[in-house]
Amino acid sequence: DLKDLRAMLQFVAENAGEFRTLYGNISAASVGAIQRRLLVLEEQGADKLFAEPVLNLDDLLQTDVHGKGVINLLTADKLMQSPQLYSTFLLWLLAELFDQLPEIGDPEKPKLVLFFDEAHLIFDDAPKALLDKIEQVVRLIRSKGVGVYFVTQNPTDIPDSVLGQLGNRIQHALRAYTAKDQKAVKAAAETFRDNPAFSTTEVITDLGVGEALVSMLDEKGRPQIVQRTMIKPPQSQIGPITPQQRQQLLRSSLLAGVYDKILDRESAHEVLAERAEKMQQAALAEKNEAMKVTVKPSRASNRQSIFEAFAKSAMRSIGSQIGRRLVRGILGSLLRGK
Repeated sequence: DLKDLRAMLQFVAENAGEFRTLYGNISAASVGAIQRRLLVLEEQGADKLFAEPVLNLDDLLQTDVHGKGVINLLTADKLMQSPQLYSTFLLWLLAELFDQLPEIGDPEKPKLVLFFDEAHLIFDDAPKALLDKIEQVVRLIRSKGVGVYFVTQNPTDIPDSVLGQLGNRIQHALRAYTAKDQKAVKAAAETFRDNPAFSTTEVITDLGVGEALVSMLDEKGRPQIVQRTMIKPPQSQIGPITPQQRQQLLRSSLLAGVYDKILDRESAHEVLAERAEKMQQAALAEKNEAMKVTVKPSRASNRQSIFEAFAKSAMRSIGSQIGRRLVRGILGSLLRGK
């Protein structure tokens, strides 16, 4: 989970010298930069999203008792307010699907279809490394039987490198009130294969409610010419369900209770914390043992040491009259005894 990653980074920073020969120089500034980015994600809720039990991808591929696929809805009203976390989760999900699913070519019916609403939130201020990874996964994941759809109000919200990998397009009306709007209309029109029967640029601004420009891939994977068509309304409830309906669906789900409780198993954070505690205890024990080791003097040298210490103490008080009398008394007694 997230605290395991942070504990591992701290351990690497504290033991950079040991890892340098394997991984090159590890600067404290680089580790600190990563930790700060993790802190931002944690503040947006990453500690709950990237935790255990981890999302089992098979749960997205389940079918009902009749063998029909199941629609899974991610409640992202809060997640959409955290764009960095949203894009990180998307990248994780696509990468996991790409790594785990077998290569099956280009099937007639996909195993899984993903729709990402408000797609501009994914790409806003996204670093180049993230965009490159999304482009790579989107380009290759179709051979794994996964379809990816980005839903956004404006096609310019999606980077050209990603947009170029998307074959099927459905474009609703765009209005060109400003220069920026006109640029968006032109960009949207250029993504379609022209239809000799009409001007794509003009039709985009003329579409009515329920109308759209549609272009799909043919049987050979080539984009067909754009068509103006009516969109059939969905045969389902329009609008959000009630809280009571939601709870009923959750209770009847095959996954009811599976992800309700967060697990915190022994992992990197606990292992490293235990190792640090043992090292601290060992160092303390070694220090205590060193303090016990002393040189045992002989009896003669012991008496001499006591006499020398007493004499030094007495000489420090020699400046006083009482001190001088005390010294004369002690020396006289010693001489008489001898």
